[in-house]
Amino acid sequence: MGMRLLRGEAFDNLLRTFDRTAFHLEVQDTYHTSEESEPLRLFLEGKPDDFAWHQPWLSLVAETTAAGRRVTRARVVTVPHVDYVRWGLTVAKLNIAAGEDIRWLPRHQAGGIDLPFDDYWLFDDSRVVFTIFEPSGQFAGGAETTDPYIVERCRTVHRQVWQRAVPHAAYVTN
Repeated sequence: MGMRLLRGEAFDNLLRTFDRTAFHLEVQDTYHTSEESEPLRLFLEGKPDDFAWHQPWLSLVAETTAAGRRVTRARVVTVPHVDYVRWGLTVAKLNIAAGEDIRWLPRHQAGGIDLPFDDYWLFDDSRVVFTIFEPSGQFAGGAETTDPYIVERCRTVHRQVWQRAVPHAAYVTN
């Protein structure tokens, strides 16, 4: 049971093909993808963003959740927040409006959880796809596995993180 590399359309189709649940764990404080560099710059300069760059994702989430499937995300973040996380807190409201359930877990409250070094998606509690980034920070795709040991480890981390993580609305009002 090895890993299978998913790129481009194969990765995008992951959200179109799961049956019930898709959970995304994010453990980095900063990402350096080219499609986010200009929107982040606008945020830091206090300038408006039309979020056109984000529409494909939002449409996919809306289509997925309208079909009765659940998309959740937990972000483990360092406090005080770096600029990227502050920006992510503002963008998250769009994801939530599209149907995602997003929670935040301050890293200092994650003690005892064996967090992975890499972000991952957990689909239907039976398939894990680790997200892969190039050294430049550019998104490169995902490494998929159904290895029972890896899946169970990711399921355990999911349960532990989700239990402690704070729903977005409560997190931004604290």
